[in-house]
Amino acid sequence: MTTTVWIILAGAVATYLSRIGGHLVLSRFNRIHPRVEAALDAVPAAVLTTLVAPAAYTGGPAELAALAVAAIVGWRGGLMTMFLVGAAVLIAGRNLF
Repeated sequence: MTTTVWIILAGAVATYLSRIGGHLVLSRFNRIHPRVEAALDAVPAAVLTTLVAPAAYTGGPAELAALAVAAIVGWRGGLMTMFLVGAAVLIAGRNLF
């Protein structure tokens, strides 16, 4: 197998183990402390920020337009709608510009 396949497999295993590990650790507690719950609630926003920030700083006009449109749609619509519209604008922008 190529190095790329090994990297993908290692990432998949690490992702699976971290998800299962987190579930096993949290399932041992009857109640989760409010601070821990608040921290866990903040994880999706932090992950989304790490994915969006590089495109915002180094992206071209297509990326910036997709970010702007996704932000506007996300303000009013749902999460899935935001992702789909942002991806559509990005694909269209990259093919047109």
